Amino acid sequence: MSCEVVMTQAKAKNSVDDIAPDHMFDGGDLDCGSGLSLLIKENMLRVPVGGILELRSRDATVKDDLPPWCRLASHEYLGHKDGDGFVRYFVRRGRPDFAGKEEGSEEEALEKGKQQAREYEWRVRTRFTGHQKSTVYCRNFSWNIGQPISFEEKDEHPCSVEALLGALGGALTSGYATECSRENLEVDDIEITVRGKLMNVLAHVGLEDGDPGFGVIEVKCFASSMDDEDRLRQAWDKTVKRSPLAATLARATELNTKLMVV
Repeated sequence: MSCEVVMTQAKAKNSVDDIAPDHMFDGGDLDCGSGLSLLIKENMLRVPVGGILELRSRDATVKDDLPPWCRLASHEYLGHKDGDGFVRYFVRRGRPDFAGKEEGSEEEALEKGKQQAREYEWRVRTRFTGHQKSTVYCRNFSWNIGQPISFEEKDEHPCSVEALLGALGGALTSGYATECSRENLEVDDIEITVRGKLMNVLAHVGLEDGDPGFGVIEVKCFASSMDDEDRLRQAWDKTVKRSPLAATLARATELNTKLMVV
């Protein structure tokens, strides 16, 4: 390796090491497809043109996605540096070319992105594909679901009730991991149990009149962590509050959630 290359690399390293950002935010383990790009735009507006934004992230895809995003958004990607369990990314705010539009166009672009997110519609398609089996198709995924309910000990496919409870548990597990990551809370393991009881399952079967819906759903989250318990509970409360599934189910039935720090 030539002396010139070594000096160039050393200079680049020092330039990253010496950066003093104007503003920093933690994106946790979010990727660009789950809202990180909107957070970057929101926080970039807190930095003056020519100033530097620091993004801290634990998602591996950011390292590949951020540089081209910066080029498209007319910002300058300055590089990254490993932190304690996360990566620090540095971006210098540029002045995007809005083809002669007024000064406030960058704020308007952010608001447009927020509005598009508000109006986004999720879609799935289901098809009956065999005895007591339907297949769900969504984007590049497909999975099988069995009958609406089942009292059997074993089945070939989960029933619809189990799929709903599993979706709630999965949403809260991933959501809590993300929230802890954003709050720099170290959690070794997260496990959630979800239990649900129907008001009157016989109404579903057709043996009685009544309400076949859930009467109560109980969620228990077990988090293995030596971190501050109050902060862990605050992160859990935020997770439940921000969960689309938890918020929807809480309006329809009694939803009890509990965090156990072990």
